[in-house]
Amino acid sequence: MPEIIRFNPNKQHYGTTTLITGYALCSSLLAVINKFAIAKFNYPALLTALQYLTSSLGVWVLAKFNLLHHDPFKFPIAKKFFPAAIVFYLAIFANTNLLRHANVGTSIVFRSLTPLLVAVAGKAFRKQPYPAKLTFMSLFIILGGAVGYVVTDKGFTLVAYLWAFVYSMTITVEMVYVKHMVMNLGLNTWGFVFYNNLLSLMIAPFFWVLSGECGELFASVSGGRDRFELVAFVAVCLSCLFGLLISFFGFAARKAISATAFTVTGVVNKFLTVLINILIWDKHATPIGLVCLLFTLAGGVLYQQSVTSPKPVASVLARR
Repeated sequence: MPEIIRFNPNKQHYGTTTLITGYALCSSLLAVINKFAIAKFNYPALLTALQYLTSSLGVWVLAKFNLLHHDPFKFPIAKKFFPAAIVFYLAIFANTNLLRHANVGTSIVFRSLTPLLVAVAGKAFRKQPYPAKLTFMSLFIILGGAVGYVVTDKGFTLVAYLWAFVYSMTITVEMVYVKHMVMNLGLNTWGFVFYNNLLSLMIAPFFWVLSGECGELFASVSGGRDRFELVAFVAVCLSCLFGLLISFFGFAARKAISATAFTVTGVVNKFLTVLINILIWDKHATPIGLVCLLFTLAGGVLYQQSVTSPKPVASVLARR
């Protein structure tokens, strides 16, 4: 009888080029796909809930087929993880509502402000030292680009920028505190994805009712005013699928390449997102706004270079 070949979920079965390409495609397309989905399916709370359902269910099903391994759900771990899931949910919910009221460029600008906000929060609340001169200059470039973008934004609305503010604050809290809260729980990467999405899915009904979206949806369906068209169905499915794929390719690529290479890939992805967004429709910033956006991204590249310390020669040789 021939020997049965079993898939080892802990073994790397994908080439580095495949992982980077997959991550680049998912990362650069996700914001545009989410914008398209929210334009065709104007229910951000329900859309995020469907994304969490797809990701958590997808991880569970793949684990059943022995294609990956995730940590089992345990209440004590879930209790410790729950605050992180709340912050994660608020960040995604705010970003989805931001995309509902503004263009993709606005989302990228406020996401790029994170290093500046983290530096301020670190100094104010964790008594960290002031950043070095190069780091301070990069943060100043990020701030200047963001301010220029806001000033030249013809689509400026108070609602959109309130959601942008909430998004920036939640991302900052996640960067400063949440990661430190969950890193000592002993979860593997897929366990992190599973807990994050499953707990967020449990939170989703509360925000669905709180936002009034539940009543809007039922009123539209019962009144026959809102038909779920094929294009909306495809947009929602793509949004959910890419949400799961970005989890896989993001974590896998992070393991396969260095932290610096991963960050540079992320920055390139943002440039690709801007380019794709310009090419496919007119839902983007003005030319001056795009220049300010590029300044913000350039400041992000400079910031990463300023805070990345070179690896010792011994550790580099050990990787060969």
